[in-house]
Amino acid sequence: MASRHLSRSIAMQSLYEWDFNNKRDLLNNIVERNIAEFGAGLDEPAFIWDLAIGVKEKIEILDAIIEKTAPEWPIPQINPLDRNILRLGIFELLYSNKENVPPKVAINEAIELAKNFGGESSRKFVNGVLGTVYRGIEEQNKNSESVSTESRE
Repeated sequence: MASRHLSRSIAMQSLYEWDFNNKRDLLNNIVERNIAEFGAGLDEPAFIWDLAIGVKEKIEILDAIIEKTAPEWPIPQINPLDRNILRLGIFELLYSNKENVPPKVAINEAIELAKNFGGESSRKFVNGVLGTVYRGIEEQNKNSESVSTESRE
């Protein structure tokens, strides 16, 4: 398993456990334990920390995007695994360096996590929500580009 894919898996498992326990446990302790258990020999464990802590810090924004994108699925009703895969995928779409993690890589990685860890419908649900978020980002970028072009004229 590639290093970054394994790192995403560890970050997702850590976020899932933290969320499943109603965020009572310290996420740092969970991440440390999961890195020790599943990430021996990883080249860049800092990537796991960036993802897990980043999602934790931006969770309200990420959940608001999920609720807007999938309004028929309130956050508490989404399977905790799918919820955390979505949070991770959206976090990467919005906040990662696009040269290191192009948007399509972030989406594909989230779909792989859903296939490997989720239920029968997880892959389709994650793909649908992240695809919609990505199209929204692209549309917003087009609109901001046309506004900046118009303001220069």
